[in-house]
Amino acid sequence: MADWDWDFTWEILPRLLAATVNTLLAAGIGYIIAMFLGLAFALAQRTPSNTLTMAVREAVEFIRSTPLVLQIFFVFYVGPEFGVVLSPWVAGMIAIGLHYAAYLSEVYRGGLENVPQGQWEAATSLNLSTARTYFRIIIPQALPPSIAGMGNYLVGIFKDTPVLSVIGVAELMQTANSIGSENYRYLEPYTMVGIIFLLISLPSAALLRSFDAWVRRKLGMN
Repeated sequence: MADWDWDFTWEILPRLLAATVNTLLAAGIGYIIAMFLGLAFALAQRTPSNTLTMAVREAVEFIRSTPLVLQIFFVFYVGPEFGVVLSPWVAGMIAIGLHYAAYLSEVYRGGLENVPQGQWEAATSLNLSTARTYFRIIIPQALPPSIAGMGNYLVGIFKDTPVLSVIGVAELMQTANSIGSENYRYLEPYTMVGIIFLLISLPSAALLRSFDAWVRRKLGMN
């Protein structure tokens, strides 16, 4: 049985911490893309155009029904055949953002449907434009009930960043693999990766739950 080497652990820790920054950056940018694109998907499914609604709905279902790793490969390796050449980082951000946008669109859709019908009728009676109705009245009311679901996917996107290693993105798991192959020791880097993920995921989940509870108390939703 392999023995734990503390000297080796302290030696590789700076590389793992630097990779952690890359992982957080990947998760953060991917989530920002997912938030805005997911909202666009949700709103596109509520237009008067049945063709657009069906097209977006089928696209969302297709994305939700296929693995993230396949979407990453498609964006990075198939994109160049259509003239879209992207770096591993950009391809990874687009793929992970697109993947989670499909899931967040369903979270948004639930929040939008939770807004009382009277709010829509009031906006219509005031002759507000569609854009003003959504962004001044409906969306501010739809977001608070969606916070819990959005928070769950934020943690999920962080835990899925190791998949980006398949196209060479230097995130945490890719760095651990490199350290292991260079030194023929995998116990320390893989264990440290697990600990780092726990140290970030668990507090993040707790903070998101606390934030959701705070918002509900403020809005009298409990």
